[in-house]
Amino acid sequence: MNQLPKRKDVALEHRWNLEDLFPNQQAWDKEYQLVKDDLKEIGRFEGKLNDPAAIKKCFELEDKISLHTERLYVYANMKHHEDMADPTYQALSDKSKKLSVEANEAMSFISPEILSLTDEQLHKLVENPELSFYKRTLEEMIRQKQHVLSKTEEALLAQVGNLSQAPGTIFGMLNNADLKFPKVKNEHGEEIELTHGRYIQFLESKDREVRKQAFEAMYSTYAKQKNTLAATLAANVTKNIFYAKARKYPSTLEMSLFGDNIKKEVYTNLIDAIHESLPLMYRYMELRKKLLKVDELHMYDLFAPLVDEYKMDITFPEAKQMVKESLKPLGDDYLGILQEGFDNRWIDIYENEGKRNGAYSWGAYGTHPYVLLNHKDNLNSMFTLTHEMGHALHSYLSDVNQPYRYAQYTIFLAEVASTLNEALLMDYMLKKSTDKKEKMYLLTYYMDQFRTTVFRQTMFAEFEKIIHEKAEQGESLTPQLLSQIYYDLNVLYYGKGMVVDQDIEMEWARIPHFYNSFYVYKYATGFSAATSFAKQILEEGEPAVQRYIGFLKSGGSDYSINILKRAGVDMSSPEPIKQAMSVFKELLEQMEALAK
Repeated sequence: MNQLPKRKDVALEHRWNLEDLFPNQQAWDKEYQLVKDDLKEIGRFEGKLNDPAAIKKCFELEDKISLHTERLYVYANMKHHEDMADPTYQALSDKSKKLSVEANEAMSFISPEILSLTDEQLHKLVENPELSFYKRTLEEMIRQKQHVLSKTEEALLAQVGNLSQAPGTIFGMLNNADLKFPKVKNEHGEEIELTHGRYIQFLESKDREVRKQAFEAMYSTYAKQKNTLAATLAANVTKNIFYAKARKYPSTLEMSLFGDNIKKEVYTNLIDAIHESLPLMYRYMELRKKLLKVDELHMYDLFAPLVDEYKMDITFPEAKQMVKESLKPLGDDYLGILQEGFDNRWIDIYENEGKRNGAYSWGAYGTHPYVLLNHKDNLNSMFTLTHEMGHALHSYLSDVNQPYRYAQYTIFLAEVASTLNEALLMDYMLKKSTDKKEKMYLLTYYMDQFRTTVFRQTMFAEFEKIIHEKAEQGESLTPQLLSQIYYDLNVLYYGKGMVVDQDIEMEWARIPHFYNSFYVYKYATGFSAATSFAKQILEEGEPAVQRYIGFLKSGGSDYSINILKRAGVDMSSPEPIKQAMSVFKELLEQMEALAK
């Protein structure tokens, strides 16, 4: 069946039940009007936020507006994602976006006004019993105060905001619209145009010549634009340095970590611990070379399949069953919520015409979370299901156990629950598997997740750290310098047993994450924290499970590092990274044994 069904033809049980959020359009309209009325109300507090009673009332109204705006926004956009071509929900989505902007503008006076109070007044507010519920909010404001400027300076910085997006916007245009890649011959000798989407497919080809051609075509295209791309990335670094200086941060790195209250050591520990574990990566590359039966392993061989065509057909009901079985170590309460999600249409399962691609977990406080999938009957989709349900249960447990203001967890914590579910599913499948080919297929899948999420993202993080430090010391980020730094890092991370092709020196030019600076390290720390949790749960059982469930219930009620620490994962030490690396080593040993 090649024809995708229209949205109206999708069976009810395969669709999410958005009526749990709003029973109908009238209910949405009514809540929209409520927010509009409340927005008129909030302005009355301006100029009065020096009195505990007024601050309390203002915070209460702020929470009310934020919650209702979020509900309206989430519903409108999820309806829009069911069929992106439907004009009704395109319009509703726009309407909800405009309301969000309006709400943010209306409430933007709150923080600056409270922060304009003297330190003494602020500390009195923190100690005021009437404001005890908002103690964490006030303490966080005080922590941020040293980097908040005067009203006029803040207004000026806000105006620079649009300018500061320019490097990322220019890169996006160049990368997505203007760069044209040449044609590459596929396995059947057909000439196919290389695109971002097809690049990995070419690299996964069994035909080595196809891989090599795609690799060279990709990087030679970037090399032709190297001066423009280097100037764009350098402009982004300059922008970061400007903000760090304006806001009085010691460095760009410390500015980026400040929001989550994360010490620089978390970032440097990650890099140091991965450096220590690089011999394991070199061993994995040697094994890849052996399994691919090649004299030299090249950069374009990193995605080549190690197991001849191995297909796993897994239907959605089978995927649900396996996910449930694999999550048994997390206990009956967790499984009960998972089952509730399966039974009560939290999930939009299959693709339909016009539906948004990809997968996500989303929702609004006060209603259960939702999951959007585009399920195919394969291994990847089963891992996507457990991944997104990990997010969903994290949100569910945070929302049930935390008040609205403290329920939202940070991006630093966001990937832990989803990746932990994947780790438990992989452990379950490996233990259950008796087929040598299947086992090798699973191990390769998992090892490559370690390679791309922990090693590669750490290499990216190290690249960002080096180029910002060089620019802070006054060096010019020329294309030659950027390429040299990037090439040397690849040699360091992949080792002498690998031919690090010169073309890879241009890879920095195609990574969009470099325009969202110092962000990628969170993938590596999240994956490591999840792997560490999984190891503790499988080895210790109940006590580790209780700590982990405590983590899921914490939401954003404390700083991320503290929440993880209480649950038994101390990211301020290299220990969790080392635990993750010990799992990588075990998997590598299993693969080496199978390859004999």
